[in-house]
Amino acid sequence: MFAGAYQGRRVLVTGHTGFKGAWLARWLVQLGAKVTGYALPPPTDPSLFAALDWEGRLDHCLGDVRDAAALAALITRLQPEVVFHLAAQPLVRRSYAEPVETFATNVLGTVHLLEAVRRQGGPCAVVVVTSDKCYDETHGLRERREEDPVGGHDPYSASKACAEIAAAAYARSFFQKNERLALATARAGNVIGGGDWAEDRIMPDCVRALSAGRPILVRRPDAVRPWQHVLEPLSGYLWLGARLWRTISAGRTKPSSAYNFGPSPESHRKVRALVDEVLRHWPGRWEQASAAGDPHENEYLRLSIDRAARELGWRPIWDFPTGVERTVRWYRAFPGEKRAIVADLVDADIEAYVQAARRRGLPWMEES
Repeated sequence: MFAGAYQGRRVLVTGHTGFKGAWLARWLVQLGAKVTGYALPPPTDPSLFAALDWEGRLDHCLGDVRDAAALAALITRLQPEVVFHLAAQPLVRRSYAEPVETFATNVLGTVHLLEAVRRQGGPCAVVVVTSDKCYDETHGLRERREEDPVGGHDPYSASKACAEIAAAAYARSFFQKNERLALATARAGNVIGGGDWAEDRIMPDCVRALSAGRPILVRRPDAVRPWQHVLEPLSGYLWLGARLWRTISAGRTKPSSAYNFGPSPESHRKVRALVDEVLRHWPGRWEQASAAGDPHENEYLRLSIDRAARELGWRPIWDFPTGVERTVRWYRAFPGEKRAIVADLVDADIEAYVQAARRRGLPWMEES
């Protein structure tokens, strides 16, 4: 898979203790990569990172991307060949309570990483993960495209827009001029999947309520989001990283600087549609909670994936019902501290996704 780009490769994943980071680290290990993780302790309890017992199985480094010296020392020691930068403050509502931490982590943390890689000199391919919320909100109801202006009403969205601007500046100023370096950003949709226990995300909220026999409280049932299973954007990140590495090792033309890895159009659904789909597999009920006094959130988000399809041959695989069903199945089977079973749950989803990709004949399934 991924043209064999990760076999034996030194790969750094920042934010590997988070939800997406733990899934990505698991997949990279399966691909034969030598994975190092750099992050703060797991942000939730329970956490997928702890359930997988990653602390004892990876080159696990505790650290803060706001600590430029520590991050630079790690880059110098490791000399990574591929970097996936996922470390972030990822929650919109928390960004209102902690705006300075959000900007420092999401903007300066990204700059610290890119500067450390620049000074190390490569060869190194870097994928900076931002968000679908990095786009300015003035585009109305149409799909967001990579060439659209970035912006952000809330601190989280604005911080991700700033990270995009910083990455673009580093790409133009340093990375594009250096044949040993390659850089691109990746913007995913609203990700679901087993192992997410973050506050103020609708899928973990559903799981907590249904596990306790309570109704699910939904604040904005008519908000539209691009829902996708976590393996969808991760396949995009991995394929983009492989393509970036190829430009360094084979001297090929570098890909574009930013890509949306979102779902197919039918997966752009209202929040109420997601909750209703969850309840098809886990009986319960939901009720609308008052949103009075809640901070502003964008009501309508859709992503165009035309560039990723055209330039990378990447497409989503699992449709909306499949992604929700696999997610609910994962949580209902979650065994708590029985870690070997948790690894089996993750591996089963990865295997099912890979088999579906093979049947579709997607280019990242090719061996070379």
